[in-house]
Amino acid sequence: MIEQARRMRKGPTQAEALLWEKLRKRRLGGLRFRRQNIIYVFIVDFYCPEAKMVIEVDGPVHEKQKEYDRVREECLKELGYQIVRFSNKDVIKDIEMVLAEIYDACRDWFVKEINDTEEE
Repeated sequence: MIEQARRMRKGPTQAEALLWEKLRKRRLGGLRFRRQNIIYVFIVDFYCPEAKMVIEVDGPVHEKQKEYDRVREECLKELGYQIVRFSNKDVIKDIEMVLAEIYDACRDWFVKEINDTEEE
């Protein structure tokens, strides 16, 4: 699985390469992101450990594997991860909107964690 993740990092789609350029080196709100990261038995496109966020960029292959994606997403959510999905088209045509949604989702997660901690 490690070798598969390495291969995927070496051959990203256009959308993945564009998004990675914006996420790497803590360019989005100082958050650290990893790409083609292994979580449990899955390789996720991008992962932010601080917010337990998985970001998936869906290309045409996902049209053929909707059930697999649904089960995979359910499993990751049960493990405590939040998942956001974007199409290749969205990333390429409106990267700023994609980045804003990722940042907002991370911020919302941090606020929820703080509120949950205060309630305990």
